[in-house]
Amino acid sequence: MTTSPGSLPDKIVHTHLRLVDVPAKDRFELHQDNPDTGTSTFIGFIGYRMTEEEDGVYVLQHTIVAEEFGRQGYARALATLVFEQLKKQEQKFTNQCSYIEDYLRRYPEYRELVATENTNP
Repeated sequence: MTTSPGSLPDKIVHTHLRLVDVPAKDRFELHQDNPDTGTSTFIGFIGYRMTEEEDGVYVLQHTIVAEEFGRQGYARALATLVFEQLKKQEQKFTNQCSYIEDYLRRYPEYRELVATENTNP
């Protein structure tokens, strides 16, 4: 999933963001592409594991954003893009991440994707 001006949910203030599911590393990665130079910068990731059920449920474990990108809305953008992708794929998730729990309090529209409510251990 890639963001461009005009295609962004209102919670995302950055452009040229790209969400990549990397199953080999059990995480969704956020990158910001620079169309002028053709380069890409790694911003952060949400780690997950899949349940062993046939239809699999994502267990979101932690949200990490590189320090230099902290407090600039990138974690919010990452979570939003992950939830938009899960919604599009009709996938459910459970949560073990304190950031995701806070996010869902602010943006309850994504709670419909929660398979079961789970508190952060």
